[in-house]
Amino acid sequence: MKKIYIAGPDVFEADAKERGERYKKLCMQYGYEGLFPLDNEIAFCGSPNEVACTIFKANVEMIDACDIVIANLNPFRGKESDSGTVWECGYAYAKGKEVYGYMQNVRNYKERFSEEETQKEGGRLLDVDGKIIEDFGYPLNLMIACSVQKIVAGSFEDALKELHAQSSRS
Repeated sequence: MKKIYIAGPDVFEADAKERGERYKKLCMQYGYEGLFPLDNEIAFCGSPNEVACTIFKANVEMIDACDIVIANLNPFRGKESDSGTVWECGYAYAKGKEVYGYMQNVRNYKERFSEEETQKEGGRLLDVDGKIIEDFGYPLNLMIACSVQKIVAGSFEDALKELHAQSSRS
């Protein structure tokens, strides 16, 4: 049975363990084994740095043990996805894993900026800090958008359905 690493900022939610259990049950319904980061048993003793490094290593080992990553790429604390989740996707991509993402809003990234948040200069669209807003038609930065098999509009289950459909076609 193929294993799916369930990536995303869901681990920061108050009901994180329950979410993880729901996601893992959905994986089973589609014929996969779900691996959720909070499945790792971490001893929260030692310095904060030691605990952080233990969590990091445990999650890397979990990604290494999986075949597929499904990542929650919804904005987290801003307009971009959670940086830890993006790192996990990049790591999985580099290891040759299948990577799927999901987002509620898959509109072009630049469309998420209001007029008050942008300015035009020399035919380019800039944010309020004067940084160019990329426009490749993706909902996220091109480096993440080009490294996933697909970014699905919707939920974790929608991404799981897409993965299952892709697997059935192969």
